Amino acid sequence: MATTQGHDGTADARTTVTESAVGATGTALDKALAVLRIAFGVTFLWAFFDKLLALGFSTGAVTNEEGVRTGIDFLAKDGAWINGGNPPQGFLAFGVPAHNPFKGLFESMAGDTWVNVLFMVGLLSIGATLISGVGMRIGTAAGALMYLLMYVASLPLENNPVVDVHLIGAISMVVLALGYAGNTWGFGRTWSNTSLVRKNPILR
Repeated sequence: MATTQGHDGTADARTTVTESAVGATGTALDKALAVLRIAFGVTFLWAFFDKLLALGFSTGAVTNEEGVRTGIDFLAKDGAWINGGNPPQGFLAFGVPAHNPFKGLFESMAGDTWVNVLFMVGLLSIGATLISGVGMRIGTAAGALMYLLMYVASLPLENNPVVDVHLIGAISMVVLALGYAGNTWGFGRTWSNTSLVRKNPILR
């Protein structure tokens, strides 16, 4: 048990802290952040591979007239990225609301090679960072930026005037970075102790 001393030298009961309780709370929080980190990592990596290979959950899905998925067109031509597809084109060209003030800008980027490459590299690198816990500062910053861009592209929101899943995702990236989420069930702590990271803390 840790205590602090009052001005008269006596222990101040109001600031008494049970170290074991703090440790238990911290451990539970660390694990919760690790689960959140890994879950986000899986979403980024899955999005990358689905768009790369047309795995059928978003890209390459075969649907009937009712919109029900009936199969998978694996490696679909003009669907899978490795087979001529443009991964962000559907969202940029058709997903931006008509009254979005930046609609013209987003639509003009749809299908550009540099946008495709940047988007796919972003999905892969952010996903790998979150799964491994290595390079969390840069990885979560990139993830937050991607979510914020998608948030801006989704304005005006349909179901809520302010908050949507993209904004929550951006906030979550900040929480993961501030909570050192890569240290639990990841390689963040080992990575942070390398001479490279000690000299360049931004790589943590």
